[in-house]
Amino acid sequence: MQLQSIQQKPDVSLIQMTRRQRQAVIRLIRNICCNYDSGNCLLSDSICTQSISRTVHCKTFRLVLLEDKEGLKLKSEFFRDETIKHCKSCGKTYRSRSNNAKYCTECAKRVQCKQKAVYARKRREDSRKVDAVKASDCNACRGAN
Repeated sequence: MQLQSIQQKPDVSLIQMTRRQRQAVIRLIRNICCNYDSGNCLLSDSICTQSISRTVHCKTFRLVLLEDKEGLKLKSEFFRDETIKHCKSCGKTYRSRSNNAKYCTECAKRVQCKQKAVYARKRREDSRKVDAVKASDCNACRGAN
């Protein structure tokens, strides 16, 4: 059986809920699902399978409840976009949850180390300039006496 893309992650595994997400799903179903009746689903004429499952599979839940104002936060948690990006340093592809990540994990450590070294070098250089200016001011004062 081929699942719709909304039911599975890009790597074809099912979307698993955390405990907190599952509790929020049950609360959402109990509060606003018109087909929910004390644990039973009126559409399937049996127990509500979405309220006992750890995966997202109920069509009504996906298409109606997650689109509701109260369900949008849950929807964004379930279907968080993990975009595929290319590393600026090595060109390797990687998955990123952040929209401003530029490097894969291996290159990120190396680049951060280089950036820290450049920053420290610049800071030391600026410190030496300030010390030189202070020393020249003192020499000017001594010459005036």
